[in-house]
Amino acid sequence: MQVDEEAVGAVLNRLRRAQGQLNGVIAMIEAGRDCKDVVTQLAAVSRALDRAGFKILASGMRQCLAEAEEGAAPMTEAELEKMFLTLA
Repeated sequence: MQVDEEAVGAVLNRLRRAQGQLNGVIAMIEAGRDCKDVVTQLAAVSRALDRAGFKILASGMRQCLAEAEEGAAPMTEAELEKMFLTLA
């Protein structure tokens, strides 16, 4: 299973946003910024990563509900559950 083409752009944007935010967190720590500011920015990184993960999960569910690729078995309910729990 791959991330479907409709989701790729959104996933990449969210991951790039998280990457930029993480660079900001690193710069804030190196500059000795206030802990509250660092934690707030780190929470934004976490949300961006979660949103990317949820988009990937939605893509997987869409593929699971559609017919599996030729010769491939569809995702099982257990596999989908494991993917969701991975983000928890």
